Amino acid sequence: MWKHFSVERLLDALASVLSGPAALAFIPAISLAAFWMGGERALVIVALSLPLAFLGVAALDARVDKKHQQRNPPGGLMAIGTFSTELEGFFNSSSTSGAESACILVALDEYSEILDLHGNAAANHLADQFGRRILSAIRTQDIATRLEQDKIAIGLHPSHQLDLEACIQMAGRIQAIIEDPFTLNGTGVYVSCSIGFSLLSSVADGEYPDWIDAASAALDEAQRNGPSTIRAYSSETRRRSRIRANLRKEFEAALDNGEIRPWFQPQISTDTGQVTGFEALARWEHPQKGVMGPQVFLPFAEQSELMEKLGQTIRHHAFAAMRDWDRAGVVVPRVGVNFSSEELRDPALIDRLKWELDQNDLTPDRLAVEILETVFSRRPDDVITRNVISMSKLGCCIDLDDFGTGHASIASIKRFDVTRIKIDRSFVAKADRDASQQQLVSAILTMAERLNVETLAEGVETQGEHALMAQLGCDHVQGFGIGKPMPFEKTLDWMTAHQNKVNEMPKIGRQTGP
Repeated sequence: MWKHFSVERLLDALASVLSGPAALAFIPAISLAAFWMGGERALVIVALSLPLAFLGVAALDARVDKKHQQRNPPGGLMAIGTFSTELEGFFNSSSTSGAESACILVALDEYSEILDLHGNAAANHLADQFGRRILSAIRTQDIATRLEQDKIAIGLHPSHQLDLEACIQMAGRIQAIIEDPFTLNGTGVYVSCSIGFSLLSSVADGEYPDWIDAASAALDEAQRNGPSTIRAYSSETRRRSRIRANLRKEFEAALDNGEIRPWFQPQISTDTGQVTGFEALARWEHPQKGVMGPQVFLPFAEQSELMEKLGQTIRHHAFAAMRDWDRAGVVVPRVGVNFSSEELRDPALIDRLKWELDQNDLTPDRLAVEILETVFSRRPDDVITRNVISMSKLGCCIDLDDFGTGHASIASIKRFDVTRIKIDRSFVAKADRDASQQQLVSAILTMAERLNVETLAEGVETQGEHALMAQLGCDHVQGFGIGKPMPFEKTLDWMTAHQNKVNEMPKIGRQTGP
């Protein structure tokens, strides 16, 4: 490899000398020397040879320019193939010289939200500025390339002074530069980034691809621990990465073998105490690890592009549960099912949904389509908008989930014909003891009443919170204080016990005064 590099440098230097203006000054001297030494015949040969020589030099110069453009294209970020070659050179040279090197991956946090809120042009502008800021933070001998719009890889030139502390300091400088506000559409936008890196010595016994994988594992761990996080690759990172990789494979199999299915959490009326529905919450019933919630497997579903398959699996079981409740003679007016952005972007969603409802002899009003408020607060996607409006026209109930956390506008509530807003648990918690919490809930309920929209309070855990929600006029409540999520097999017994309790208890009256 080093022999190859020395030849490359020699050719580059030769092209630089022969293609420069200084070379032209030697033409008269070369011609005169040829005439003195060989007469007219030598002069003719030189006159014919010089144009051919300069054509060759021009071709060599073009080759050098092309190579320079590949290594340092406009904007400074390398082509990914060139970066890979250079980084592999760092790997090999460090392995023989004992110098240290590092591979660093930098990813913008919440880039998809910026794309949704500000549009493609603004997001592309942000990505360009992201690249320039990265280049301003690294040394001239370091290299960088763009892996995705929101992700850049950096290779640090081998050095005997490079160590863990130096990498952490550089990562901190990169974060500080990125966190300076960007100007998008005339407004200042603050962005953070997550960074994962691997020193070459951390994978000393591995091959070149292992180095890249190590940096990627470190970035993945940084992103899992929240925005603006820095993580270095270590043996513990390797262990956790292998566990996650194994779980990811198991998750894909679990979707097919029935281990993933919904557990149902009851929702009741604050007026009558009767069950008004169940929310279907995805659970993984792992044969060795027990029951796992979505915080464990949703990242796998998103990374593996399995969100649509997960949604279809949950709907299949939820609709089957509705059919079985009907056959058992118990009244469950509707079941709430969460729909991800990936599902809502499917142009064939409505046709599939109609087919699924028909297969289970269910009318559309039995389905509550639960959509996160963040989906509504982003710049609406045409397919998402069309699908949500179509589901509403079909007769499905549209539930706006986690209301109060995503800044959805009142206009979007009316535009999407929202049936019910679900007040986020962060507003409900301790509302019976915290006056400011109570004021926030009252304001939301007043707005909902003016818009003629139903309300459901999430995360109700105590009798005091339940009583307050009823007195303030909230229509429905859901939470551990009502009932924990349970597998279908336990829902019938729970409903029987709950109905007995309702028959024995006095009704909670609503507040009549202001």
